[in-house]
Amino acid sequence: MRMVVLGLGYLGATHAACMAELGHEVLGIEVVPEKRAQLAAGEVPFYEPGLPELLKRHIDSGVLTVSESYAEAADFADVFFIAVGTPQKKGEYSADLQYVESAIEELVPLLTRDALILGKSTVPVGTAEKLSLRADELAKDVSVEIAWNPEFLREGFAVEDTLHPDRVVLGTFPGDRAEAVCREIYAPMLEDGTPFIVTDPPTAELVKTSANAFLATKISFINAIAEVCDAAGADVKAIADAIGYDARIGRKFLNAGLGFGGGCLPKDIRAFMARAGELGAAEALSFLREVDNVNMRRRTRMVELTREVCGGSLLGKRIAILGAAFKPKSDDVRDSPALNVAGQIQLQGASVAVYDPKAMDNSRKLFPTLDYALSAADACEKADVVLVLTEWQEFVTLSPGDLEPYVRQRKIIDGRNCLNAENWSGAGWLYRA
Repeated sequence: MRMVVLGLGYLGATHAACMAELGHEVLGIEVVPEKRAQLAAGEVPFYEPGLPELLKRHIDSGVLTVSESYAEAADFADVFFIAVGTPQKKGEYSADLQYVESAIEELVPLLTRDALILGKSTVPVGTAEKLSLRADELAKDVSVEIAWNPEFLREGFAVEDTLHPDRVVLGTFPGDRAEAVCREIYAPMLEDGTPFIVTDPPTAELVKTSANAFLATKISFINAIAEVCDAAGADVKAIADAIGYDARIGRKFLNAGLGFGGGCLPKDIRAFMARAGELGAAEALSFLREVDNVNMRRRTRMVELTREVCGGSLLGKRIAILGAAFKPKSDDVRDSPALNVAGQIQLQGASVAVYDPKAMDNSRKLFPTLDYALSAADACEKADVVLVLTEWQEFVTLSPGDLEPYVRQRKIIDGRNCLNAENWSGAGWLYRA
């Protein structure tokens, strides 16, 4: 099929390349000139394993092309994916839908044939219906169907999750042709047995936000238990292992530590709360406020623990921060717990050196006043304390002997419970987690 992907950020670029991999002819629309030029040259402007090779192969073959022209998009295909960002509004919890709405405003008046627009972006419930009404107003003697087909990507595994998803969800209005079209688009994965869930648009919109809310709740739950463990002298990792054997609970997302960040979970649970309030169901999601509070408290606790390990004051101390991305296998520093902690520690008078395998450039843009090291060893030079805040494999496999020649004091705080405590304590280090 021929199809258009509107917006070539993290979601859009991945989706476009993967649709080309499935055999479709894809036109990607990107309005930011620098990003568009990179993608057109087959270069990915962010770090995502496996995507650069996929993108370049299909750019070089001509199956995937990049443009800024909505007029070209309208002429190219009858199927369009909206993959633009839905950030949190400044000063509010609500999602900012200006980019989604702009895509409809730009595209629909240019359509000369009946079209199907499939939303991939994470949006508040009711968005598809609102956009459908607006599309009807803008359409000129053509039929424009809008359906919602949410994404469930994990950063670091986006290509795998797109080509081999654990489910495909479609929310469509009665009588529309979206189901038939999507069955054709996703035929290879449906033939492999991927569940295909067809429902109405509000339900599809809520599937995505509900999934993110549940994952956030699971992370904050184990971090709340970690707070109790700190007070009681118990081992939260052992608790997570034990309750994780229960099939009703499961072990995934039960890793206590610094908490979640990134461009999805924090803003999505806040937008979910805001939308519930607009619908008159605010009390139903009031627990998410505490989920958010627990998550943010973990960052404060890490700063307090660092100050405690430094003898009660951070003034004049040198702190090594290993990790800046919000998670490993990503260069995304949006709402990164690691950088938030680094900034707080610096504000309390410490000298902070940060190292991350992939997120250095993005970190510098967000926190230019921090010091940035060229390697883990460089960051640990004369450090009074080492903080491991992103569980990159490079850090997980560090041994005490790797860092001992560089640090001033043998003290390490494991912010992700990812190190072998016995190895570090046995080598004479003060190990805290």
